[in-house]
Amino acid sequence: MFDFFKKKPKPEPTKTEPVAHVEPAAVAETVDVEPVALTEAVAESVPEGAAETISDTPQPASPPEPDVEAPPVAEPAALQDTHALISQADSPEQEPSSSRAVQQTVSKSFFARSFGSLFSRNPKLDPELLDELETALISADVGVKASTEIMAQLQKRFKAREFADSKQLLAALRQQLLELLLPIHKPLVIGKDHKPFVLLTVGVNGVGKTTTIGKLARRFQHQGHSLMLAAGDTFRAAAVQQLQIWGERNNVAVVAQGQDADPASVAFDALQQAKARGFDILIADTAGRLHTQTHLMAELSKIKRVLAKVDASAPHEILLVIDGTTGQNAINQCRAFNEAVGVTGLVVTKLDGSAKGGVLFALAKEFGIPIRSIGLGEKPEDLRTFDPQAYVDALLPQQL
Repeated sequence: MFDFFKKKPKPEPTKTEPVAHVEPAAVAETVDVEPVALTEAVAESVPEGAAETISDTPQPASPPEPDVEAPPVAEPAALQDTHALISQADSPEQEPSSSRAVQQTVSKSFFARSFGSLFSRNPKLDPELLDELETALISADVGVKASTEIMAQLQKRFKAREFADSKQLLAALRQQLLELLLPIHKPLVIGKDHKPFVLLTVGVNGVGKTTTIGKLARRFQHQGHSLMLAAGDTFRAAAVQQLQIWGERNNVAVVAQGQDADPASVAFDALQQAKARGFDILIADTAGRLHTQTHLMAELSKIKRVLAKVDASAPHEILLVIDGTTGQNAINQCRAFNEAVGVTGLVVTKLDGSAKGGVLFALAKEFGIPIRSIGLGEKPEDLRTFDPQAYVDALLPQQL
């Protein structure tokens, strides 16, 4: 009998220790739950008192220690690996690995495969090679306008006998492609003049807006910014929950009013809270909508106007998320959203899938809107700051 009692106390201390480690995670969960309740309070015009109550809660969760320990509660191994990879991806020393990630992913695209085989099949420099080159550009979603401009320059130099062989033609093509992308190489900078810096994400259905928000949130937090998320996609059933999960994983407060709520009201409440609590960044999600749905596009304009009532300069960045596999339809999407709300930055996702890779050149030529980031996969660290040099190098063969 005594032996049994002696064995039972031993497991109990063992169980008690993990509970002590779980305490930081409990704080993280509280951060997510309380902002949601706070939103309802703000909707009833009591923002400041509630904001002060919750502002005390997330602060303990913001230090690095809870940030590392919190993820294992939900998915111990997977989230620990994710946090470690994010730390590596965002540190300055990891730029070479970022280039390698672009190389490994983009080099598998239709563009890269087409041009690799094109030059290997046509080692001799002749007019037929130029004709095939133009066809390959258009087939890879570079677009007629951009392809025509590139080929006009190459044809001119070819006729002037500036190319001794196909290697020099390849070098000239590389330079032409790079010159198209360099003007839009403007990484997103969080201005200190605005607090909070309001970032509004827009796009059609299924392009990965909510996922992109989660990845951006983790990046910004790792850079030392405090931020809040606004669950403005009140149409899709799982959208609010999805954003709350991302907020939990990143120890970020999420403001939500539930499904079918007015997205403009959610954005308004979130910005009021973010200002009252002194957050650096507010990222607002919106429901996906087809660019042809005029009334839904008008709703985006309303959200923009409502944000301006709290901060006349808000939103400070309007990110259009584009699916890289949509090809030339991306041009129509960008045009419609730009006319509706004035897009200031692009995120091109799903370049690890069936994307041909050339749509970035078409977008650059048509609009000149900065491409802030590209999506190379589903992991948080797969959202990479756009690097034109690394991108072009991944598309074209390094040597013949």
